[in-house]
Amino acid sequence: MRKSLTAAAAAIPALALALAAAPAASADVNDPPPDEKITIDVLTVNGSGCPAGTTAVAPASDNTGFTVTYSDYLAQAGGDSNPTAFRKNCQLALRVHVPQGFTYAVAGADYRGFAHLEEGATGLQRASYYHQGLSQTSQSSHTLKGSYSDNWQFSDRTDVAELVWKPCGEDRNFNVNTELRVMKGSSKDTSFMAFDSTDGSVKTTYHLSWKKCEA
Repeated sequence: MRKSLTAAAAAIPALALALAAAPAASADVNDPPPDEKITIDVLTVNGSGCPAGTTAVAPASDNTGFTVTYSDYLAQAGGDSNPTAFRKNCQLALRVHVPQGFTYAVAGADYRGFAHLEEGATGLQRASYYHQGLSQTSQSSHTLKGSYSDNWQFSDRTDVAELVWKPCGEDRNFNVNTELRVMKGSSKDTSFMAFDSTDGSVKTTYHLSWKKCEA
């Protein structure tokens, strides 16, 4: 293996009208997932952590979430590392196709990978995701301190009251941004942090909550 936010004042009225015109989600939270399978189109992939052909997205068979797999997402610093390799990032724009009459929110995410950090080095994992056109963004960051050499996992969960639902009846891209950063600190040898594992089986998982839309 080497391998919050403020919308512009002028946009607020338009956004309010768009939300008012769209069908509303039901008052019930966490309705059962729809029986019809969701599909996900990857519209764009950009960033130093996800070169072309190294990222895959797959929905869960039971519609409870989806996974993102990276195969060349590694940040490193120290030793003879390239000075620009200390930070890697990836931006995904996804179109999640959901059955008619349903909407979804991302209720949480599990991030996994492997890190080797020398004494004095630090690794940072940062992530955010949001629906296109909505100001609410879920953000998180987690830190590892050296010395450390093992798989890592960070899990984020969103309170029910803070879930951000895709407006019913509208096609909105779902944007996922991730970042890995390694600071060598007082260390001299190479340290790295990756969205990957020693056996290559690690995936980032996004968990979905569902609601039925009112007519």
